[in-house]
Formats: sequence, structure tokens, C-alpha cells
Amino acid sequence: MTTPPAPDTGTTGPARTPRTPDTVRIPGTHRAAGHARRRGVSPRTGFWFVAVAFATLMAFGTAPTPLWPLYQDRDGFGATTVTLAFAIMVVGAAVGFLGLGHLSDRWGRRRIIVPALLTDTAAAALLVLWPGLPGLLTARLMTGLAVGLMASTATAYLMDLWHRAHPGQPLSTTPGLVATVSNLGGLALGPLLVGTLAQWSGSPLVTPFVLFGAAMLVLLVLVLVTPETVDRAPVSGTRPARFALREGASPVFMAAAATGFFAFAATGLFSALGAVIVRQDLGNTSPLVAGTVTFVVFGASVLAQLLLGRLPVVGLLKLGALLFPLGLGLTAVTLYVPSLALLLVAAVLSGSGSGLLFKASVDQTAAAAAPASRAGVLAVFFVIAYVGMGAPSVLFGLAANQLGRQPVMVVFAVLLSVGSAVAAWTAVRASAGDRARTVRPSRIVASGPSPAPAGSAAPLGSAAPLGSVAAPAPSGRAASALRA
Repeated sequence: MTTPPAPDTGTTGPARTPRTPDTVRIPGTHRAAGHARRRGVSPRTGFWFVAVAFATLMAFGTAPTPLWPLYQDRDGFGATTVTLAFAIMVVGAAVGFLGLGHLSDRWGRRRIIVPALLTDTAAAALLVLWPGLPGLLTARLMTGLAVGLMASTATAYLMDLWHRAHPGQPLSTTPGLVATVSNLGGLALGPLLVGTLAQWSGSPLVTPFVLFGAAMLVLLVLVLVTPETVDRAPVSGTRPARFALREGASPVFMAAAATGFFAFAATGLFSALGAVIVRQDLGNTSPLVAGTVTFVVFGASVLAQLLLGRLPVVGLLKLGALLFPLGLGLTAVTLYVPSLALLLVAAVLSGSGSGLLFKASVDQTAAAAAPASRAGVLAVFFVIAYVGMGAPSVLFGLAANQLGRQPVMVVFAVLLSVGSAVAAWTAVRASAGDRARTVRPSRIVASGPSPAPAGSAAPLGSAAPLGSVAAPAPSGRAASALRA
């Protein structure tokens, strides 16, 4: 794709250098990003620094999963409190996503990611220095806040860095794939690493968090030398909308958000109760086995996206909606016919279905967002997804405390399966409608050398990856802005 010449304004003077597609020019701020570009590592190197930092922070979010039975023994609480301790992270995440996550579109990506790493480091220190349920709950709240700061910001940052390092690859799927692997891959590795450490460590509730804290301090330094990608040069007195969608993209976003909710609900159940099921229903007390079950869920999610992520969005939705209920149904069977092998198969199916639904929903969300509000739109999406991860788990724990895990699991498997099917069907219809609106512009782009208009996006039916959203525009005039 070639860059069109700057329009003739009728004035004289040196020609302006065309803006590169990776830099979002943010109105109403007071510094340019040029100073940041001259310092630190290259965008190519910084891309991988941010990816590792993203994965590590997400791994810390699921790190306590194999330790829940140990916390139960130490602090004397039951399975319902376990779900609350897990779900309180969602409260912190909601605050981070909605209150602060969108600010990277205005303040810059690093200015949000650095506090996220510092917050998680403080949470790790709290878990070591303040034993007991109050310390655990406070640390989980801080972890959620860090996740809320990191997830949408790092996703947008990876897209920006990739396009700066590879300006000739505007439709590359790599940044979207790396963002997904960092997010879900981190969630997968956390329980496995901590379960391994807890299996052989003399201090299973201390050693993992000391190591996580040290790792995040190192990554903090690496992020600080990564170039900023948000241009904070003054343009006008207006601020970009926190939440702005392309014109006509509201149905697409709503369907994608609902799909993300159900996709994360299954992973939330395994994260909150997987270790409890392994210990109490299967009779296995190994932290490594408990961590492995959760690792398999998220690992299958990542692997499914790596192998099938290039399918059209419609294909991802249909296949995900098929695998998702199979996994949940088999999980319910496992509670009646205890078998670790059966539970692992259920984890693979549930994780694969969740991963494909999640990939499709993130692709749709990224393509529906106005470029200058990308982080803000992703922040809202992630809030809804994380509510899906936390709320069903809490309801499950409360119901199971009264009725038992077996019948409640059957009911939840049915409800989540039906909900995911309806959400996926709605998303398919929304994708078809968006494709019908954008098919003419997409054909023009394919047949000529001129790039797509700033602020446009690939048709959703083509499974536009996170990195395939068209070049950000200096303003969001082409988008319909909904100010939060």
C-alpha cells in the first residue's frame, strides 16, 4: 500500500512528513512522542519486552489457583470464600479498566503499564508480608487493578509497536496473535509455575510471590526503555472519546462483549474451583496436579487460537460454540464419575471452545473501535469479559454450598452453553451485517494502491486480527463517539 500525498492547503513551506500508521495523535495534550522515539530500544525489541511483561502480569493473576486448598488449610475458610477471593480480582479489574485503562489513549501506553507493574509488585509483597485472609483479599484486589491497567493498554501497545517496526505490514496478524498468547498464555502459565514451585518448595505460599515480584521489577526496567507510541503533540482543545465505535458498529460490539462474557465464564470456573474439585472430588492433594488442570484450560485456549486463529470470525464462532458445551458437559460428568483423565479432556474442550470464542470477540471489538479510542473500547470489553470470569464463579460457589457441586454444575453447564450459543449466533449475524456495509470499500482497497480511509477497519467477516485495524487517524470524526 502506498501513502497518498498530503493535500494541497494553498500555503507554502516545507512538505510535511506523512504520519506512520502506528502512532495515534492525541488531541489536547502537551508533548510529542518524538523525544521518546529517540531513546531506548527499537520498537521491534520493545514489542517483545511488552509481550513478556503482559504475560507475566497475567500469570500472576492466576498464580494462586493451585494454592487455594493451602490457603483454606491455613486460614480456615471454605469453597465459597475461595470463589470470593478469586472474584474480588474482578472488582479491581473493573476499576482499572473503566477508570484508568482508557487513559493510555491520552497519556501514553508506558504511563499506564508502569503503574500496573508496580501495583502487581506491591501485591506480591503483600502476599508475603501479610499472611491471612485480609491480606489475601487486598492483594487480589490490587492484582485486579493491575490487570485492568495492563490488558487493554498492552494490547493496543503491541499493535502500535508492531506497526511502527513493520510499517509495510498493516494487515499482519502477528500483533493480535501475540497479544492473545500473552494474555491467555500468561493465565495458563501462572498455575503451572506456582504449582510446580509449591510441590517442592518448603514455603509454597511465599517463594512463588518473591520470584514474581523480582521478575516484575526487571520487566519494569525493560518497559521503561521501550519507545512510546502515542503522539501527545497538541492538536486541538478537545479530548478523544473514552469509548468510540465506528459508525454502525454498536451491534457488533454488543455481540462481541456477550461472547467474551461467556468465553471467560468457563475459564473462571476452572480457575476458582479447579483445585478444589481436584482435591475434594478426585482426592488428589498435589498442587502441581491442581495447577496442571488450570494450565490445560488456558493452554488449550492458546493452542486452539494458534492453530485455528486464521479462520474467519464466523468460523471461529461456530466451532467455539460447538466445543464449549462439550467441555462443560464433560466437566459435569466428571463430578459424577471422578476421573482425572476425564477432567483433563473436559479442560481441553472447554479451553479450546473458550479460546476460539474469545479470539473472535476480541477481533470484532478491535475492528468495531474507533482508532483513537481503541484502548478505551478494549477496556470496556475486558470489563465485561472479566465480570464473566468472576460473577458465575461466585454464584456457583454460593449455590454449591447449599445444593452441592454436582447438580449445580449440571445447571451451570446448561446455562452457560445456551448463553454462549445465543451470543455466538448474535455475533455471526452482526458480523454479516457489518460485512455487507463494508464490502464495497474493502473491494476498492484490494484493487487499488490507495490505503483505506483513516478510521476504517477490515470487514468483520474476514476475521480481522487485532493488528489489522486500519491506520489510526488524527481525529475520530469518522467514528460515532459515545462518551463515557
